[in-house]
Amino acid sequence: MADLTHFNDAGRARMVDVSQKVSTERIATAQGKVLLLPETLERIQSGRIAKGDVLAVAQVAGVMGAKHTPHLIPMCHPLLLTSVDVDFKEDPQPDVSGQCSIMVFATVKTTGGTGVEMEALTAVSVAALTIYDMCKAVDKGMSFGEICLLSKSGGKSGTYTRSM
Repeated sequence: MADLTHFNDAGRARMVDVSQKVSTERIATAQGKVLLLPETLERIQSGRIAKGDVLAVAQVAGVMGAKHTPHLIPMCHPLLLTSVDVDFKEDPQPDVSGQCSIMVFATVKTTGGTGVEMEALTAVSVAALTIYDMCKAVDKGMSFGEICLLSKSGGKSGTYTRSM
C-alpha cells in the first residue's frame, strides 16, 4: 500500500505528510454551472429575490467554502489561503430545455507545500448551492453541472490546463 499516498502501512486512511515538499505559489481555478429558469435569472438580475442580493451572498459563501475546505473534505490540509476570488457569468439565453445559466468561477491562491484545487472546487460548489438556497422558493428545478478544475499551477506536478 506504500504507493497509495492516503493510506498508511496498515491500509488505514491518513493525511499525507507534505512537510518535505517545496513551498511554491499554488493557484487553482474551477468552474461550475447553475441552470435555472429565465424568470429566476431575471429576478436575480433585478434584485427581486426575497432573500437579498443572490450573487453577492453566493460570492461570500464561495470564499467561506474555500476557507472551510479542510473541515468538509477529510484529508485536505488546512491552508493559509492568500487569495480567493469568486466570479459569475450570466447567460440569459435559454438552452434547448428552456433554462438559462450562471457560470461560477473561483480562483484560489496560496504559497505552500500542497495545492488548492479542492479549495477552488469547494468554493464553486458552495456558491452554486447558495444560489439554489436563495432562489429555491421561486425555482426548485434548478440544477448544477460542469463542476471541474480548469487549471492549476505550482508544485511538483506543474501546470495543468483543462482541454475544452
